[in-house]
Amino acid sequence: MNEATATARPIRELVLYFLRLGLLGFGGPVALVGQMERELVTERGRLTREQMREAIAVCQSLPGPLAIQVGIYISYLRGGFWGAWAGGWAFIFPNFVIVAALGALYVHFGGLKPVTGIFYGVSPAVIALILHSCYRLAKLGMEDWLQWMLAAVCFGVTLLLQAEVALLFVGAGVVGILYYGTLWQRASATPLLAAAPLAPLAPIAPAASASTLGKLLLFFLKAGALTFGSGLVIVPFLQQGVVQQYGWLGERDFLIAVAVGMISPGPVVITATFVGYLVAGFWGSLAATVGIFLPSFILVLVAAPLLARHRSNRNVQGFVKGAYAAAIGTILGACVLLGRIAIGDWLTILIALGGLIALFRWKVSNPLLMAVTAAAGLIAFPLLHPAWVMVK
Repeated sequence: MNEATATARPIRELVLYFLRLGLLGFGGPVALVGQMERELVTERGRLTREQMREAIAVCQSLPGPLAIQVGIYISYLRGGFWGAWAGGWAFIFPNFVIVAALGALYVHFGGLKPVTGIFYGVSPAVIALILHSCYRLAKLGMEDWLQWMLAAVCFGVTLLLQAEVALLFVGAGVVGILYYGTLWQRASATPLLAAAPLAPLAPIAPAASASTLGKLLLFFLKAGALTFGSGLVIVPFLQQGVVQQYGWLGERDFLIAVAVGMISPGPVVITATFVGYLVAGFWGSLAATVGIFLPSFILVLVAAPLLARHRSNRNVQGFVKGAYAAAIGTILGACVLLGRIAIGDWLTILIALGGLIALFRWKVSNPLLMAVTAAAGLIAFPLLHPAWVMVK
């Protein structure tokens, strides 16, 4: 097999894999990362446990949506620079099509009332998916008492502040360097400062920055570049800008947008696509989608070569271990915070517990769990009328 064929085949495989994952992957960032770990490490052997652990820790330490960044990072490892672009956008494309279509239905047919019922049933199942996936990720990368202590501290801080704090990941990484690394031996090179052979990348400036499309693009570029962690962290940032700062949407429309992001396959931040469609139609959805995801490509393609070059350095490994522990703690903290919104009565408690049992005991697929709980929500919501589900 010549070099061109060897390069083309991994990229084609990456595109097909991430198209399928983007179409069928449910449950938010942790569930999607857990699915990648299960399929690419355990079942297919395409990645080692160490590579997957690196991907999660480094991407959790960067601003932007976790699942997409892990997908881009994996695509970079498997297919290089162009593989990262191909795999990443293949991951996003099915979500964009589905959510833009839902936005069109919402605009042209007077709202998506069944979404409220679906949101009611699916939300507690999402909590179960997050907890199950977090368990798998903890088994993958949590090795000793220090990592568990760092995770506990980050869990407590996340609950106390009701937000993920970027400095937690940096601080945990520094602790990891001090405990696991070899700083006192003064390595001959400074790996984190080494230059990476990358072509210059920069987002294309909007043609008219004062237009609605330009404002959408710039706002979502900022959201993708400055918010750390999963979609659970980006959602409050979006609410402040979309509802309070610009007044593009009312509170109820925004909550429906979040619900669509949660029940759709792929990352929760695909909410941006729905918001963009409500504000400015198809081109608004495209601008918002490019804006929210483009910083992830740039950040990962800068960080990935640095890490790939110095993967064996003990200080780098120490930072990865510390940041990974912080990721586990903050994800669990965010899960508790989200659970306060998703679980509010006896039925949602039963759905969450039943989802956990089904995932651990019978290993049901994410799409099947989403379909069953969505149907349960559609049936139960008009009967129970739970007023706590949606702000009117």
